[in-house]
Amino acid sequence: MNRFRPHIGIATIFLIGIFVVSVFGNASIPRIPTTTIQNASSTLAVVNTVATTSAQTPIIPVPKKVIPPAPKPTSEPAPTAPLKATPISAPTSLLPSESASLDASAATLRAALVNIICYAPAGSGLRSISGSGVIVDPKGIILTNAHIAQNFLLADRNVSCTIRAGSPAIDTYKASLIYISPAWIQANANILTQTNPSGTGEYDFAFLAITKSATSAALPSSFPFIPLATAPPPTGTPVVIASYGAQFLESNQIQSFLFPTIVFGSVKDVFTFAATTIDVLTLGGSAAAQEGSSGGGVAGGNGKLVGTITTSTTNGSTDTRKLDAITASYIRAEYANETGRALDLLLTEATSTSVANFAPQIPALESILTANLK
Repeated sequence: MNRFRPHIGIATIFLIGIFVVSVFGNASIPRIPTTTIQNASSTLAVVNTVATTSAQTPIIPVPKKVIPPAPKPTSEPAPTAPLKATPISAPTSLLPSESASLDASAATLRAALVNIICYAPAGSGLRSISGSGVIVDPKGIILTNAHIAQNFLLADRNVSCTIRAGSPAIDTYKASLIYISPAWIQANANILTQTNPSGTGEYDFAFLAITKSATSAALPSSFPFIPLATAPPPTGTPVVIASYGAQFLESNQIQSFLFPTIVFGSVKDVFTFAATTIDVLTLGGSAAAQEGSSGGGVAGGNGKLVGTITTSTTNGSTDTRKLDAITASYIRAEYANETGRALDLLLTEATSTSVANFAPQIPALESILTANLK
């Protein structure tokens, strides 16, 4: 990894697209193409990200590779740059009412944001990673990417995952899988052995349920959350983006000095995996376009989560990169397509029930992922 001065201060970027794409009726929406990506499941060795030449060819923002923590020294190492987060506020170019709504959404999204860190044992051929997620239900249900949540299928290989929160992120909760897209597992059956997997973000979603505290504190009776939207935003919609980006940090800093990244932006364009549905939002370059942002959230001024970050270029300065998210409406539709029931039914279940119902599926999904491992 090249060493950079870590950027921990919160960046504010707001750009409104000039052209508005019609997204209603039978208008065709461009399909998002497949390209080479660097994925959370790459080998433990550092793999150079392949740069893209088009705004429509994303690269997955790698859930940041980390090294399992060594025994703590007598004193913590000092960070290499000031890490105090700066206050954020919506861009002044918005109307006062729009600015206030986006500020409120930013606060809600920030409170619901979590860091997901998974440690793989040395010599296993698996990667230790850090990614992001968002709590979308007060019972403690987390939406993240399948390429992060797949690590929860690898407990038999001694992969251990923890949910972290705060500024900086600290171990806070333990969680269990309650859903990971089987379509994504099938489409990425060889992903643990691939150096440069390819994909678009299609099927790349999963849900976790917080099951216990990772500290001596009891679990709260209700978790801070941001609800999932039912409709996608059109091009030009102002949004706030939140993640635990970690590309410019060393492993020890990820473990001890990882702060949230919160930026403002807008929907630059929309794409589809089908024909007329809005399945992918392109968000342009920002401080959120970096490794570790996978699973981060995109919220509109209505206080709802409109998308989850799946893909981004990761070379060059962050403002020149290309960040994409799959929409909440796509996740809802695909979940219903895969399970035959509405996502809201999963969200209304007791988490203990959801964990128990999904547990029998884990061995088969794990065997698909690990079939080619030694």
